[in-house]
Formats: sequence, C-alpha cells, structure tokens
Amino acid sequence: MTDLLTAAQMRAIEGAAIESGAATGLDLMERAGRALVAAVVAHWPVLGQGPHRAVVLCGPGNNGGDGFVVARLLADRGWTVEVALFGAAQNLPPDARANHDRWGGPVADLAAPGMLAGRAAPDLVVDALFGTGARRPIERPLAQVVAETARLRAQGARVVAVDLPSGLCSDSGRPLGACITADLCVAFHRAKPGHHLAEGPAHCGRLKVVPIGLDDKVPDAAERVTLTGPAPGLAIKTEAGHKYAHGHALVLSGGPGQTGAARLAARAALRIGAGLVTLGVPPAAQQEAAAQLTAVMLARLGDAAALRDALADGRITALCFGPALGLGKDRRPLIEAALRSGRAAVLDADALGHLAADPALFALLHDRCVLTPHGGEFARLFPDLAEKLDGVPDAGPAFSRVDAARAAAARAGCTVVLKGPDTVIASPDGPGAINSSTRDRAAPWLATAGSGDVLAGIITGLLARGLAPQRASEAGAWLHTECALSVGPGLIAEDLPEQLPEVLRSL
Repeated sequence: MTDLLTAAQMRAIEGAAIESGAATGLDLMERAGRALVAAVVAHWPVLGQGPHRAVVLCGPGNNGGDGFVVARLLADRGWTVEVALFGAAQNLPPDARANHDRWGGPVADLAAPGMLAGRAAPDLVVDALFGTGARRPIERPLAQVVAETARLRAQGARVVAVDLPSGLCSDSGRPLGACITADLCVAFHRAKPGHHLAEGPAHCGRLKVVPIGLDDKVPDAAERVTLTGPAPGLAIKTEAGHKYAHGHALVLSGGPGQTGAARLAARAALRIGAGLVTLGVPPAAQQEAAAQLTAVMLARLGDAAALRDALADGRITALCFGPALGLGKDRRPLIEAALRSGRAAVLDADALGHLAADPALFALLHDRCVLTPHGGEFARLFPDLAEKLDGVPDAGPAFSRVDAARAAAARAGCTVVLKGPDTVIASPDGPGAINSSTRDRAAPWLATAGSGDVLAGIITGLLARGLAPQRASEAGAWLHTECALSVGPGLIAEDLPEQLPEVLRSL
C-alpha cells in the first residue's frame, strides 16, 4: 500500500528536511522543477523535440517558485516562455523570490484585465498558481484566468499542474470555487488524497508522482491515509488445513424471488477462499435457492430462533446480511440475532436500511462489523455527514470522503466502506484507505446490478478466513476492481466471482 499525504503532512516533511539541513528550500524547488520538466517530456515526447512555446502561471507562494524554475529550465531548452505572476514579486516568499530573480526574464501581471484573452494556444501551459496551498475559493480575477486556461486547452494547449491543479483541495479533491483542469499532474514525493478523491481525478488528468529526495515519514495511524494495492498471500491456504480451518461464512437471503443477491454474495465468499459457505433462506425460498446452488450449502432459517440455533455452531466465523434481505418488520429479529452473536459480519443493502430506521439496532454494532453503504445509503445512515459532503466548501481543507468515513466509523464503532469510484475504508481510530477506480484502474462497468453484493461477499469470505475488518475491506475493494478490469466492458455481476481465481493467480 502507498501512503497519501495531506497538505499539512507534506509541509511537515518538507519543513523537517529543511530544518535538519538535508535540503534547502531552493534545493527542493530546483528538484521539483527538474522533475516536472522530465515528466512533461516523458508524457509528451514531441515536446522533447526542438523548441516550443509555453505559458507559465505563477502564484504568490512556493508553488509559484516551482513555476519560475520550470520557466528557466524550458528557456534553457530553447523554448519561448512567457511568465505571468499573480501578486507582486516583492511579496513572494524568500525562496520563490530567489527563483523569480534567477528567471530574470519578463514577468507579466496575471491579474491584469484580459491577461490571457485572445491569446493563441501555446504548446504547454504550466499551472504553478497554488498547488497544495489552495485555502480559499478562486474568484475574480483568477476565475477568469481559469476560464482562459480552459479555452487554451480546448484549442490544443497541453496543461500540466505543479503538484495539484489550482483551485483543487489537496485533502478532499473538491474544487474551491473555480478550478483548473489539467492533462497531466506532477505530484512531488507522494500523491495527495485529493488526487484520488471526489472530482480530483477529473481535474488532475494523468497523475505522475516523482521523488524529490525527501525521507519517508509514516503518519500516525489515526492520521494515515493509504491507497489500496495488491494483496499478496490471499491465494495461499495451509497445506494441512481442512475446510473448517479456512472459515465458514453464513449469508442470509431474502424470500422467494429475492435470493439472487445473497447467492451472488455467497458465491463470492466461496471463491475468495472461505472453506464453507452456507446460504440461509426462509422455508418458502428453499426450493428456488436449491435449484441454483452446488458448492454453496443451504440451510432453512425461517426466523431469529432458527438463526440463533444455527449460530450455536462455533465454526461459523463470519456473517453477511442485507443483500435483498427485505425491509419488512419480520427481518429485524434476524439482524438483531446476528449482531448479538458478536460474529464478524458484513451489513449491506437492506440491513443498512434497517440500521438507519432503528437506533436500537444501530447501537448493537460492534468492532467486528463492516458497513458497506453507497452514497444514498450513507446519507440515510449519517445524514449530517452527507450534508457536509454535499455542501459547497468555502475554505480548505474541505470536508472529504475520508473525513466522512472516519467520522461514520467512529460513530458506528466499526469499519465503514463508503463505496464509489473512490471507495474509502475507515475504522475507529485507525488508518483510512482509498481504493481508487480511476485513471488506469477505471472500471465504470462495475455500475451494474449485483456488483455491490459481490463486494459484500468477498469481504465476508475474507472475514471468515480470519482477516481483520479493515484489512478484509481494503483487500476486498481492491480485488473487486481488479476482477472488473480483468473482465472488461460487458461485465455482469456473475462474472466477478468467476474472475477471482485468475486475479489471485496473478498475485
């Protein structure tokens, strides 16, 4: 897994390097500028062939200092470079001012009316206005600069952002007012949460993370955010182990005509390596389910008493309930019995609806539970947090999906998987994780009926095998995306469990 750094964490790492004498601010700016030019040429090889034209937009802080380094390096390559600064040179921070002076060429006033209006598109626009330093919404006159940059891009100019597109909140991926859209974003040292959350991927374009000689410093667990990655070891089972050594998952089903979602979850739990999986069905749905099952076992569980009897078997190690379980009052006792058992459990779909409607059920959640809401379900469970997410931010760092998932996990006392293209996994007082299904991992065909049921089943199977809720959720979300990428367009939910063996072999 890869650590992501908030703006404050990145500033602390840079400050520690400077304070220790490992680097100066000028060193870091020079490294950043050189890394960005190298990334631009690697991404657009044509720009490495002969001189071209560039417009460099510099802001009033150290991001602007990086821009002056880039301008100088491009000019050294024979490029025609125009530089515009927002603010007065004498007000720049010392290192940025030093690089302004090293540039030595003309510097236009970016705040001048019509600064970019009517200009022909250059080969490259360098956005070095704010980067991770955005704190306030971009308004006039810079909002007009953002609009003109969009016009130049539409006319063929390539736009590269220095660390982060200006106007995008580094921690949340939410625009603060107007926001530049880049074709390439070059991030220094580590990616930031905003590169992967919310609207960040759309504004960043391609993301390239480059080193600039800083030491790694892992944030404390409660402040740590990671990007999910390959999950090695999940395909391995103990050679001498029998099926019960790998866990027994019980998936609760709805009634007649409503068994499909639970069957998808059960199949996924079995495919991910649970030793046994049982589908618990009401008696009226037994024949329907039996006609569809082979390796998944079947149990008649008509009411809470039958479920409690089944859970007397200590070999059942994880539960899954919610997929098409039903919202009727007769379902509530089943959920209560499952929660009171203390077993590791995934609550999805209809189970989340019951939790949202019944505070007494919500109070039964424990630290072995995993909630898997999509945005709408999250809003019903945590309306105040959803309202903060939906609000227009007026300052940065803005409230993020990581903030929302962490607050929800603390309130529920269990792991929360807030689903979406930027799925966030959070546990009380623990690290947060983002499973980003964007850019090279974009899998829009996951937006299909039953996909979430399969994810619930994968996480359940991993819980049954003994993984902790946070770890099971991170691995499950990553595998879910990998299976979708392996299948490709045309995917339906039934394809996902069947793709798990190939994905696991690749690990």
